[in-house]
Amino acid sequence: MHKYIILLFLAVVTMGLTTHAQVDQQNTAAFLKRIVASRAGDFIVEEIPRKNEKDVFEVESRNNKIVLRGNNGLSVASALNYYLKNYCQSDIGWNGTNLNIPAVLPVVSAKIHKNTPYNYRYYLNYCTFNYTMAWWDWERWQKEIDWMALNGINMPLAITGEEAIWRDVYRSMGFTEKELEGFFSGPAYFSWLWMGNIDAWGGPLPQHWMDSHKELQKKILERERSFGMKPVLSAFTGHVPPTFKDKFPKAKVKRTNWDAGFPDVFILDPEDTLFEKIGKQYIETQTKEFGTDHLYSSDTFNENIPPTNDSTYLSDMSKKVLHSMTAADPKAIWVMQGWMFHYNNKFWQPQQVKALLNAVPDDQMIVLDLYSDAHPVWNRTDAYYGKPWIWNMLQNFGGNISLFGRMRHVAADPSIALHDPESKKMVGIGLAPEGIEQNPALFGLMLENVWRDTPIDAEAWLKDYAKRRYGKKVPQLDEAWNILLNTVYSGGLTEGGNESIIVARPTFEKKIDRVLTGVSYDPLQLVKAWGLFTASADELKTSDGFEYDLVDVTRQVLANYASPLQQKMAAAYQAKDHAAFKKYSKEFLELLDDMDLLLATRKDFLLGKWINEARANGITEKEKNLYEFNARDLVTLWGNKESSLREYSNRQWAGLIKGYYKPRWEMFFKTIDQSLKTGTTVDLKAFDKNVKNWEWQWVNLHNNAYSDKIKGNSFEVVAKLYAKYNDTIKAAHAK
Repeated sequence: MHKYIILLFLAVVTMGLTTHAQVDQQNTAAFLKRIVASRAGDFIVEEIPRKNEKDVFEVESRNNKIVLRGNNGLSVASALNYYLKNYCQSDIGWNGTNLNIPAVLPVVSAKIHKNTPYNYRYYLNYCTFNYTMAWWDWERWQKEIDWMALNGINMPLAITGEEAIWRDVYRSMGFTEKELEGFFSGPAYFSWLWMGNIDAWGGPLPQHWMDSHKELQKKILERERSFGMKPVLSAFTGHVPPTFKDKFPKAKVKRTNWDAGFPDVFILDPEDTLFEKIGKQYIETQTKEFGTDHLYSSDTFNENIPPTNDSTYLSDMSKKVLHSMTAADPKAIWVMQGWMFHYNNKFWQPQQVKALLNAVPDDQMIVLDLYSDAHPVWNRTDAYYGKPWIWNMLQNFGGNISLFGRMRHVAADPSIALHDPESKKMVGIGLAPEGIEQNPALFGLMLENVWRDTPIDAEAWLKDYAKRRYGKKVPQLDEAWNILLNTVYSGGLTEGGNESIIVARPTFEKKIDRVLTGVSYDPLQLVKAWGLFTASADELKTSDGFEYDLVDVTRQVLANYASPLQQKMAAAYQAKDHAAFKKYSKEFLELLDDMDLLLATRKDFLLGKWINEARANGITEKEKNLYEFNARDLVTLWGNKESSLREYSNRQWAGLIKGYYKPRWEMFFKTIDQSLKTGTTVDLKAFDKNVKNWEWQWVNLHNNAYSDKIKGNSFEVVAKLYAKYNDTIKAAHAK
């Protein structure tokens, strides 16, 4: 019979009890207080001795309390989450939480026992650290780590503070701070610096940032490990400072270009003896500061093509990358993103993929099948030729906030793959979105897979989800969510969902590079769902999650309507119908104002929050201004005024619509209006030049023009917008 360690949390805090057990008692007690506050004493935690590599939890009632049992902290947290969801009808998420625990705890009539079929539950993408997490402080990180534990995540990517390690390594090699200024990017662009795509953009990086975020990383790692998580740290990719070639003229350094309008970067050839030396020193320096769980991320050719497709070269390169890790840590496991095999699939043919992977022992590599929800690679590479690999949902690109996802695939495909003999060494599932804090239902559904190995009935799950999220069952919202399942959440193979013409640089065109304006579902069905949400508003005014969903659905309906309205404006211009052009352009600008008014009612959609959080990281006005530039630039131009990546990270946010998108359209309409008045052909090249100059000026402003406080009442604004637009939008989409 198992011997359980029984812990009543308040006693632990008082006694300062310590143990070698897998459940960190002090951390778990503090966690319970953060999640359920004064009800922490209603829960008892017991430990299940670990039998194998897979986590397990149990839930049962005892003496009017709830026993949460697990083999480590995150299993205990998952047990709590299971109880709150299934017995208290509660939901804890990014965009609205419903936590209304009954005075008398619901009884668990028969013990619940859950095993995860997955050794690893991976979380995060390099890009998430910038598109969403760039400005996070410890308070925000603590909430995320708690959320990770509640949802059973045990393998988070952890690259905060990485720049401080690189600074120390390169300083030890004789590089001065001045020489490194041309290497370190600004805080919003670290992901692409570390993946070897860019240098310096958004910099120079202040030393205070490096020091403060090194300390932040220590807190992050300590907390993640206290739950039993195994964070994935970084390793050397070969990316070196531009001055490296001058300091080491004999080194084998090659130029490469990301092809996004940025200058060349420099990659040290793995064949060079310095590669292993630097890689070893990096991991030693990192381990001294951060410790290690022996998992290291390294992607030498992220969105870059290797210099040759020669199998011998690729095999040797792979061996040397691994050796640069094992020289410092013999237990090192290389965690490789499989993204390049999709992104550059013409180069990565079977022979090249085999050469890269087979050079590494199976037990020293894990491959992340990063885009399994839409473009899996495992099923065309013989499951990565025998390497352990992880099925991931990518879903989001650029942090865009469109309603989008492939729910039925997310609900069924992980378990289908798990039981497919062709999947071989599938050892986990994960989330690898470029941005988070959006589409909470989709992420909740994906995480439901963690503790089960059979497909999920998406339709039934959504009914339960709506009840938990809103605090009560509302039949018409079951219908609304069924519509969402069959429209926005039956997404195709595009890189994210449809955005809106409003975020594009003004044009007459319907399809825009970098902005997905096409709608792959019947927009009238979404309007119907909007009506059902609006009709439920009076009944759910105290539900935070409902308020978010109501605003988000309204936002998407209005965003979709912008396209037919823009096309009416374009048709009026082509017909030289000045009166019609003025009518539709006026309505278009009014729509932008209405969307801004709507989004200002929720903190989730505020540009001011993003900018003010960026500025809060600085300790001098110069630093604050630099971080504000990073914040403004990432979500607009993503580079200089000629950037080909502009709008990649577009956001439909209050402040951004009225302060950035609307002025551009006003400039455009003024230009068109003048040409119609004078009967002259519009000079679109001149407009393009003028708008680029205006955009660049906006990106460089530091005027604190945007509030991080909500304004207005969501329910009142939605009611007015529904009365104003419902019939008009139906008529527009019906044609």
